[in-house]
Amino acid sequence: MAGEEEVEAEVEVEQQQPCPPPLLSKSAQKKLIKQQRYEAKKAEKKALLKEQKKKEAERKRKEWEDKLAAATEEEKQQLIESKLSLRKERMDQRTEEKGKKMQRLTEAKQNGQNVVIDLEFGHLMNSSELHSLVQQIMYCYAVNARCNSPAHLWLTGCQGEMQDQLQRLPGFDKWIIEKENRPYIDAFQDQKERLVYLTADSETTLDVLDPNHIYIIGGLVDRNRWKGLTMKKAEDQGIQTAKLPIGTYLKMSSSQVLTVNQVVEILLKYLETGDWKTSFFEVIPQRKRCEAESEEGDNDIERVEKTEGKDDHEFERCDIEREEETEGKDDHEFKRQCIES
Repeated sequence: MAGEEEVEAEVEVEQQQPCPPPLLSKSAQKKLIKQQRYEAKKAEKKALLKEQKKKEAERKRKEWEDKLAAATEEEKQQLIESKLSLRKERMDQRTEEKGKKMQRLTEAKQNGQNVVIDLEFGHLMNSSELHSLVQQIMYCYAVNARCNSPAHLWLTGCQGEMQDQLQRLPGFDKWIIEKENRPYIDAFQDQKERLVYLTADSETTLDVLDPNHIYIIGGLVDRNRWKGLTMKKAEDQGIQTAKLPIGTYLKMSSSQVLTVNQVVEILLKYLETGDWKTSFFEVIPQRKRCEAESEEGDNDIERVEKTEGKDDHEFERCDIEREEETEGKDDHEFKRQCIES
């Protein structure tokens, strides 16, 4: 009996052991190594920038302390008043810029190009992927707000964890953007003929942006797991589809699937320039273009991309969170901080 129990135990242990991961092809291994190198370089640069900012802040603080220490009481008072005046000037400029931005976004709701981000795929993504999509949406809003001619952005089908994560964004309730819990097919039920789903699987190439059309972007991370999903959805709903004319102007190193923020930024750039080529080359990272690989080889992975190499919150912190800062911080409190520092 003991022998039989040992054999059964061994069999059970063998059954519990996880299956070894499938072997990657040489091409997949090379791609994985290049991606790992890129991520490592990105993390290294991020840490370096953080350290540089810290040192610069320490240098400025030390410089200020030395100035105050060497100054007479009268000079010290002048230095503090000068700093207060400079701070007030910056705050006034920021307030003016914010007002202009709000005006542009408000006008866009009336005459801007309608661009919808379809958030009905939340159930197909894990928490990490949802978080990544939320960051992309935050970036979309920040980039759109900086445009001289912003688009009229919509978030549709926003429910569940996706909605919860968006609600946790600083200042999200103040965003000048359409927030629609219903699916876009219901929100635009009387304008179905104007709907155009942008998908790389479409056979129709988008030549120009029609101001009368409502362009839809699928809010889905890791689309390689769900090939053809947005195309099938559009076909089932009987709405138009189109793909960006990427292949006309450049050759992608892999698929033509882009992130949500890249698609939005391409559309915004086209609205500004009316030129697809310029829009693609200014937005699509070089590491995704074959030209970069043929000209620079592996170095393109080590380059920090214009649209991807920044800290996840850098753009948003500059353009969104700073609006939530206490702009009316009491001058006496600021003056006290100057003296104590």
